[in-house]
Amino acid sequence: MNIGKASSLSGVAAKTIRYYEGIGLLTPAARKANGYRDYSDSDVANLQFIFRARNLGFTLKDTENLINLWQDQHRASADVKKMALDHIRDIELRIEELSEVRDTLVDLTEKCHGDDRPDCPIIQGLANRQQMI
Repeated sequence: MNIGKASSLSGVAAKTIRYYEGIGLLTPAARKANGYRDYSDSDVANLQFIFRARNLGFTLKDTENLINLWQDQHRASADVKKMALDHIRDIELRIEELSEVRDTLVDLTEKCHGDDRPDCPIIQGLANRQQMI
């Protein structure tokens, strides 16, 4: 199948498919006599796997490791679970950081009158490094 069909079936944009091939995340598709890429059902399954892993926030490197584990019939599920647990910890850390950012913005917006005066605690907060998180 052509790249458009593989893109449609996998949810991965054609440009991204080419990128994944370029960085080695996806094995380059076979080529037809006319030079066009020819994707197999297996290629689409790999793209769907990549799509789901990336949507869950896994990095490209982690996605590559997950693909290798997925294709390894002798893998230990403990290895996969460790990757998932590590990713959960990273997500929890980002949630904490984003909560701090939100709290700072809420505090600054509550202090701002939002009227015609030029005095603005939001701008002052952005300009003053000590006030920020």
